[in-house]
Amino acid sequence: MNLKFDIIKTAKKSIDNQGKSILELSNYINEDFKNSVKYINSIQGRIIVSGIGKSAIIGMKIVATLNSTGSPAIFMHATEAVHGDLGILQKNDVIILISKSGNTSEIKDLVPFLKSFGVKIISITSDKNSFLAKNSDYFLNSFIKKEACPNNLAPTTSTTAQLVIGDALAICLSELKGFKESDFAKFHPGGSLGKKLHLKVKDLVTKNLKPQVNYNETFKNIIDEISKKMLGATAVLKNKKVIGIITDGDLRRFFSKNINLNRITAVDLMSKSPKKTNSDILAFEAFKIMKKNKITQLIVEDNNNYTGIIHIHNIIKEGIS
Repeated sequence: MNLKFDIIKTAKKSIDNQGKSILELSNYINEDFKNSVKYINSIQGRIIVSGIGKSAIIGMKIVATLNSTGSPAIFMHATEAVHGDLGILQKNDVIILISKSGNTSEIKDLVPFLKSFGVKIISITSDKNSFLAKNSDYFLNSFIKKEACPNNLAPTTSTTAQLVIGDALAICLSELKGFKESDFAKFHPGGSLGKKLHLKVKDLVTKNLKPQVNYNETFKNIIDEISKKMLGATAVLKNKKVIGIITDGDLRRFFSKNINLNRITAVDLMSKSPKKTNSDILAFEAFKIMKKNKITQLIVEDNNNYTGIIHIHNIIKEGIS
C-alpha cells in the first residue's frame, strides 16, 4: 500500500487530464464529421454501432443516446458479428466502428465483411493511420495524448473521448431532424423525466380536496376550510366564480394586526387576481409558474369554472423540480 498516495490530488489530476483532452477534440471536428452526420440523416436504414472491450461498452451508451434522441440504432459486438450477428445488417444501414487503436484483430476481421455488404463505415478511433481509419468512409478522430491511468494503459480518457464524439454525433442528428421536446417525451415515459414530460395538472389536482369559501365567509370558517382541506389556501368565490385566494400566510399577517377578527370576511383577507392555470398543462409548467412568482399554490380553472388548487408539494412529491 502506498501510504504517501494523495487521493484528492490524484482524482483532480485525472479529471483535469480528461477535461483538457475533451476540449482538444473540437480541433478534430472537420468535414468528415459533418459529412458523416449528413449521410446518417439521409439513409433509410438504421445505425449499427460496434466495438470490443471498453469500446463496446461505450458503443452501447452511444446507441442508447441515439435511440433516445430520434436516431434508431442497434449495438452489434465486433466479435459476435463474425459468428452470425452480421445477420442484423440491412442494405440501407450504416455502421459506426469504435476502437482506440483501430488495429485490433477483431476489427481487421470484421471490416472486409462489412464492405462486402456495401454499408458505409464510420470510424471513431485515435489513430488516423490505423487500419480502421484508412478503411472507413468517414473517420472521426478521438485522439488523446495520454490516458488518465498513471501507467497510460487502462482505457480512461480514450473511452471518454469516444463517448463525447458519439454524443456530438447524436446531438447533431437530433438538431438536423428538428427533434423536439414533445418527440423526446415519446421515448421517455418512465421515471421523473417521464413525469416532467407527461404528467399534467389534472393528474394531481383531482387527488386534492377542493377548498373554497364564499366571498362573505367568516374568519373562523375560513380557518376551518383551510385546515380541513390541507393545501394551505382556499379559493374565494362569488357567484361560483373565483375572485381571490386566501393563504395561511394571509391569515398570519392579519393575526399580527390589531383588528377585530369577528368583523373580517373573506373579501377582506383575500389576494385579488390570483395566479391561475388550467388542468391540461404539464405539472412541470405549473411548477415553473409557482417558482417564478414565489408562490406555493395555483388556482386551477377549466372553462372559467373552478377545478381546485394544486400545491407545489404535489409536484415535488412526483420527483419533478
